[in-house]
Amino acid sequence: VVGPGGKGSNQAVAAAKSGSNVNLISKIGTDQYGELAKKIYKETNVGTKYVFITDKYSTGVAAILINKETGDNAISVVPGAAGQLTIDDVNQAAEEIKNSSIFLTQLESPIETVIHSLKIAKSNNVTTILNPAPAAKLNKEVFPLIDYFTPNESEASFYVDGDIKNEQDAKKYAKDIINLGVKNVLITLGENGVYFENANENHFVPALD
Repeated sequence: VVGPGGKGSNQAVAAAKSGSNVNLISKIGTDQYGELAKKIYKETNVGTKYVFITDKYSTGVAAILINKETGDNAISVVPGAAGQLTIDDVNQAAEEIKNSSIFLTQLESPIETVIHSLKIAKSNNVTTILNPAPAAKLNKEVFPLIDYFTPNESEASFYVDGDIKNEQDAKKYAKDIINLGVKNVLITLGENGVYFENANENHFVPALD
């Protein structure tokens, strides 16, 4: 089965479907996957002024394997054009970032580009959300740029000295993530729910049946 995707793309489409005014910053190729992406963005009213098109790279693709017994998945990503998003590209969209209420990003784009975009957002009092997927080493000055840090259990484990698998683990290690400098952390635990913590409160939300 072939369908549109990519973490940033999926987040943009979901936000647009929920009624938000969304503008996506990304890069796609001129191939059939790029055409598929443009089609879904048009259908869901995702703004594409800053979806850059290149004929030098193919549109990013991913192969997703799902365990039919457990629902667990394994994903292999080829970033393609999205992996070539540059700081200059982001600078062209700087006014869009500055005028946003929320800036959401992830780590499938080049890290230096992601960090640059977070700096633009944070310096203009835009609420920032980083989904650190795939998990990657971040310099300590990056964490204070993040208002909401949203790793899954394996990604969260990457940033602490421990293995997070459930609610108890999340409660044990969330403070370590807060101490890195992020303001709020939401650790998604798949079928086990979501754990939230900041400097003032914490709570757990079980997954829907």
